[in-house]
Amino acid sequence: MTLSARIDAPPPRIPARLEPLLLAEAPRFSAAELKRRRDALAAALAEAGASHALLMGGDKRGSALQWLTGWPANTNSNLAIFTPGEQDVLLVPYPNHVAQAQVLAPDCEVIWRAEGSTAVAMDILQKRGAKGAKIAIVGNCSVGFLERIGKLGATPVDLSRSYAKIRLHKSDEEIDWLRIGCALTDLGLESLADNVKPGMNEHELQALIERGYLPWGGLTQIHFLGLTAMANPDCCVPSQLPRNRAVKAGDIIFTEIAANFWSYPGQVLRSFTVEAEPTPLYRELHDVADEMLAAVTKVLKPGATAKDVLDAADCIKKTPFTICDDLVHGYVGGYLPPIIGTHERPSGPVPDLVFQENMTMVVQPSVMTRDVKAGVQTGELYRITKTGCESLHQAAPGFRRIGG
Repeated sequence: MTLSARIDAPPPRIPARLEPLLLAEAPRFSAAELKRRRDALAAALAEAGASHALLMGGDKRGSALQWLTGWPANTNSNLAIFTPGEQDVLLVPYPNHVAQAQVLAPDCEVIWRAEGSTAVAMDILQKRGAKGAKIAIVGNCSVGFLERIGKLGATPVDLSRSYAKIRLHKSDEEIDWLRIGCALTDLGLESLADNVKPGMNEHELQALIERGYLPWGGLTQIHFLGLTAMANPDCCVPSQLPRNRAVKAGDIIFTEIAANFWSYPGQVLRSFTVEAEPTPLYRELHDVADEMLAAVTKVLKPGATAKDVLDAADCIKKTPFTICDDLVHGYVGGYLPPIIGTHERPSGPVPDLVFQENMTMVVQPSVMTRDVKAGVQTGELYRITKTGCESLHQAAPGFRRIGG
């Protein structure tokens, strides 16, 4: 069965070889890929001098727990126990979660017990000889949880930075999953652009976005929206929560969308005018954003540094504008380093990181006026290649007029 025959909608723009992955009841990484992850985690444990790892999971956004087990935890109190040489254990907080967890995490022993995940985890760690050992933790946990580890006679250590370092580099299989996530994200963007009508409010616009990818199994990671009149703007960046503003002719809509394919999301940012051409101010804003995007992606290649990105972004200095968000950040598996702004509006200390092949970066020039009233969005997710970078998206670029 082809994708185009499945529903009355344009198929995601993915290679035919990836269609079986999208159509799978429960897609799964290869045994070799899962071994790569376990080996990397075991090496991080050894470097930290730890014998066991506890991976905390509480969302569906690519947590370490899902990365290791395949289970996209959507509630709190999900835990995975990793001990080199032992079977992984997945602890779920509710009995009705066991059946699906066994399908999505077939290599794990899946456990639910009435005393709760924390108590069960301590019991298993005690049986595995954790007394006197270091236990590495990836993710957030409570003070009470750390106290339980202390009562076990073990020492907790934070492994989150080492995990983030592992996630910086994507395998070829992960890139394939990302191509699907990016295609689903593009469908959400196109659904918005093709169906906006004056009178719709921001809640309805978000429904349009979700309509593009939900039929294909995509899940919402984010869909931020900004809406304001170009002639009298009062909004420079997409809002994290929708409001009841209604679309009117002469408005600008700008958006940041990330649709998720089993914890592998794309991210695309675009600006649209509604039934009108851009005003001179908005045309200038977007021209500057386009110039920054071109300058940054030109230097984004193996061997480049955060300073190279900052220097490339200096083209904004000759304009009256600034940016309202991070210009570049690592993505997929978390909001990853390097997080880079501009020389004038830094996002923190300059990261000491050299770009390498198969890192994935969001480049997003969010250019705005200094009075914080008008702004635009553009950019998307890129993969660092051997010689430069490639966009993982196929959404139409640039500033577009929609409606009418």
